[in-house]
Amino acid sequence: MDRAQLILLGLPIFLFCSDLFNLFTPPPPKPQQQRPHQPPHIPLQQRPAGYVPETLNFPSQKPNGLGSIGYGNTVEINFCVSCSFKGTAVTMKKMLETAFPGLDVVLANYPPPAPKRLLAKVVPVAQMGVVGMIVAGDRILPMIGIAQPPAWLNSLRANRFGSMASTWLLGNFLQSYLQSSGAFEVYCNGEQVFSKLKEGRFPGEIELRDVISKTLTRPSIIAGSY
Repeated sequence: MDRAQLILLGLPIFLFCSDLFNLFTPPPPKPQQQRPHQPPHIPLQQRPAGYVPETLNFPSQKPNGLGSIGYGNTVEINFCVSCSFKGTAVTMKKMLETAFPGLDVVLANYPPPAPKRLLAKVVPVAQMGVVGMIVAGDRILPMIGIAQPPAWLNSLRANRFGSMASTWLLGNFLQSYLQSSGAFEVYCNGEQVFSKLKEGRFPGEIELRDVISKTLTRPSIIAGSY
């Protein structure tokens, strides 16, 4: 047998013997793993007199100090209902009730001035009057002593459907404008703390929370006390 045949025959025999040797050889013992940062155990009898076990100090969660100042206090949010400010008012109400548990948040409508309210009530009457004149003006005018209809009424009656639709839309727009006040006024225990009519903007949630917190935590001045 030449050298190549000996190598080809001897290599499988060597591998087979190695597998048998590894099969019957016991595995080495595994080293014991110690827990990290485990302090050595000291028996109770061997502990010195001044021995104090080490404790872990976890940071405690401190309250923000706003949870107990809401009880007995009232916040009023007066806003313009016709201006679609209700969503903003409800959001502010939920935020304040969450930040100050026990706080009574009241939502109410802020009406426009009296002249605008009076004109807003006149607009529907004028709408119905114009529509009635367009539909039956030729019969209504002779009843009040006007024999010849005016020129503007004839032009409106020339396109009755368009004239009535325009009158209705214009009247609704005018009525909505007269009923809107554009207000978002916030009062804390009767004291005004924010005014959209003065500032020209809505308050931010963080801004309003801070203003209410300062108002509620402000020390009250009692007459005659020093």
